[in-house]
Amino acid sequence: MKPHLKRICILLLGWFFIVLGIAGLFLPVIQGILFLLIGFFILSHESKWAKGIFNKIMIRYPAINERFDEIKAKNRKLLKKLFNK
Repeated sequence: MKPHLKRICILLLGWFFIVLGIAGLFLPVIQGILFLLIGFFILSHESKWAKGIFNKIMIRYPAINERFDEIKAKNRKLLKKLFNK
């Protein structure tokens, strides 16, 4: 994938999750905080301000940070298993 197209896809996906997270803060069926975290995590790869916000959230809420690290480790193992065979 071209770098420019990849960057646009990452930005669109990150903003999609942030908008979904904001909607989830007001709608009872959607996990708003979860989608906000996912959005900031995705955007943190492309923008410094999102990385700063994501890091502040992780420092302020250590339980979320630990759980997020566990999920990242599981996903890495899964991706390794899927693509290295």
